[in-house]
Amino acid sequence: MNRLLENLLRPFWEALFPAICLVCHSYLPSQREEYSKDPTLDNLAPYFCPSCREDIQPVHFPICNRCGIPFALREDENHLCGECIEGNGYFRKARAFGLYTGTLRKAIHLLKFGKRTGLARPLGALSRLAFSRFWDKDLVDLLIPVPLHIKRLRERGFNQSFLLIKEWVREEGIACDTGILRRVRQTRPHSELSRKERISNVRGAFKLTRPEKVKDRTVILVDDVYTTGATVNECARLIKEAGAKDVDILTLARAVRG
Repeated sequence: MNRLLENLLRPFWEALFPAICLVCHSYLPSQREEYSKDPTLDNLAPYFCPSCREDIQPVHFPICNRCGIPFALREDENHLCGECIEGNGYFRKARAFGLYTGTLRKAIHLLKFGKRTGLARPLGALSRLAFSRFWDKDLVDLLIPVPLHIKRLRERGFNQSFLLIKEWVREEGIACDTGILRRVRQTRPHSELSRKERISNVRGAFKLTRPEKVKDRTVILVDDVYTTGATVNECARLIKEAGAKDVDILTLARAVRG
């Protein structure tokens, strides 16, 4: 009876209080309409309009086996990119849901700088899709969100990296620790820096408070965007040197060069 009443009242409710897109603020179509061409984006229908959903670009193979950057030639196979062949990395692999462009970029900016925490639910769902796609949860011991400096955390009021996993990490049955890794030094915004400057900028900026908690464990570091990898690589260095078995990186978005 309640379900019947709900179905009868829904059209009137939608007419009086139409839902809007969390990114562009256009009105969302009725739930009875077709949602998306890409089934992986259907969960975004209650939050993003069709136009904004279609603008999201999931990461497709081939990608770098290590840093996860996608390659232009689709017929190629996964392999190491030039930077990963030459560079010294401390993590095993980095994976992301989508490219850091268009709707995904706008949504991340609105979450971080506009304090639009309502975006954490749909963006977190995309992070969960990436996790399920690239990892076997039974082989993962611990998730650690990349921390903000305490001053930045107080200014913002939340750590967006934690919000991206907060709703689903317990459902997956995986431990999450937000206190084991701390940012002990403020760093300059990476948008102002070159790749070399970013690496220098984060050196010594983090500290493990309980190194024994990562020993012999498979750890995934969680962040919102992978750009050069400087921040997550510095975090991975500390965790790996503390005796972790493996360190991987999960991000919502992957920036691409050029």
